[in-house]
Amino acid sequence: QVQLVESGGGLVQPGGSLRLSCVGSSFTLELYAMAWFRQAPGKEREAVSCISTRDGVTYWADDVKDRFTISRDIVKNTLYLQMTHLKPEDTAVYYCVHTRQRTCRGYSPVEGDFWGQGTQVTVSS
Repeated sequence: QVQLVESGGGLVQPGGSLRLSCVGSSFTLELYAMAWFRQAPGKEREAVSCISTRDGVTYWADDVKDRFTISRDIVKNTLYLQMTHLKPEDTAVYYCVHTRQRTCRGYSPVEGDFWGQGTQVTVSS
């Protein structure tokens, strides 16, 4: 069955950087749009970024376009989120999502999507 395993989270000081990885199993990552979501305690789940099968990218969350970069490595079947200039408000559990779409246009999570277990990102001094 489809499995997604995130890694790369941790504790970082404000202004620091982290690169999150998501390794997929039992599916071909290049055939589907992939997305990153995040959820902080007590807050609603928030869509962060998405990459299509043609490597078109979308940044949904406020104030991330100039700080985060989403990418993928087809050979390694891995999705990445490079995060720089991190802020305390970026603190959340970050989830990798396998969609059933080819593009990111109009994407909203559905029952057929697959989610990883998440990786914790904590930005604090």
